[in-house]
Amino acid sequence: MSHSTSPLGKDLIGLEHLSAEQIRSILDTAEPFKEISERRIKKVPVLRGKTIVNLFLEPSTRTRISFEFAEKRLSADTVNIASTGSSVQKGETLVDTARNLEAMRIDMVVIRHWASGAAQFLADRIPSNVINAGDGAHEHPTQALLDILTIRDHRGSLEGLRVCVVGDIVHSRVARSNIFGLLKLGAEVAVCGPRTLLPTGIETLGVRVFHRVEEAIEWADVLNVLRLQLERMQGGFIPSLREYNRFYGVTREKIERAPRDLLILHPGPMNRGVEIDSDVADGPHSVILKQVTNGVAVRMAVLYLLAGGQPEQAEAAKRGGGGRG
Repeated sequence: MSHSTSPLGKDLIGLEHLSAEQIRSILDTAEPFKEISERRIKKVPVLRGKTIVNLFLEPSTRTRISFEFAEKRLSADTVNIASTGSSVQKGETLVDTARNLEAMRIDMVVIRHWASGAAQFLADRIPSNVINAGDGAHEHPTQALLDILTIRDHRGSLEGLRVCVVGDIVHSRVARSNIFGLLKLGAEVAVCGPRTLLPTGIETLGVRVFHRVEEAIEWADVLNVLRLQLERMQGGFIPSLREYNRFYGVTREKIERAPRDLLILHPGPMNRGVEIDSDVADGPHSVILKQVTNGVAVRMAVLYLLAGGQPEQAEAAKRGGGGRG
């Protein structure tokens, strides 16, 4: 099976360079894969014999576990490497790590790294497929794909849908991937946050900018509320968490003033009472747990497609047929 047969090419580094058709093919492939997770025996032999390395050089719980579930449900062999306890801590460069992995004859690497561009850097140097599980403040494609799948599940088409990403945009790879993906599928996209948390010139990406969350709520069909990255807040980006919640927090009273039925997403982990209140996160508008479920299906779809599977064969693959090129 060669990479050339994959509808996505060799790697998934981000959504910026994917076409609308490629993004749709991932979403369409994820649909039949959702059902595998609902079975008593949650396994199909689609990636049997493939070895996948999860190289997480930055802390992650949900993304790492979600990828592991996706890999195991497709019957791949997986190896997990975290930066604590790996030779990366002894100063091994990414190139050396990559060469050593290659020497062990692997098929795919899922990488999360603190440096923007690390996934592309690795992909350029090894023949294995590389999937970016988040690199610096650059992109986090599978998170955006699961967000978009969740929106599509609830709203049908994305064409003309108004989606506002709220919060810490400047540090967010999730925001960037969402903006690229949503715009390609025909949605209107806005961002909302304090000036200190918005990248300069973000408008050049083709998004509207709101500085008041009330305006965003009035405009939007969907709010994707980002985690306030408390670990990066030492630079005085916000006066205090209480202030942030008062001005930018998505609260029930703000939501109740919305002119239409809002859909609320959050990529997690949530700071309850900071960027989102519990009664919103657990309320009727929220699809946050649906996102988590969809995350496994989207990651299964990406693994399957990069291994040369074709979208139109996903249905057969789901039933345990080969479905790989």
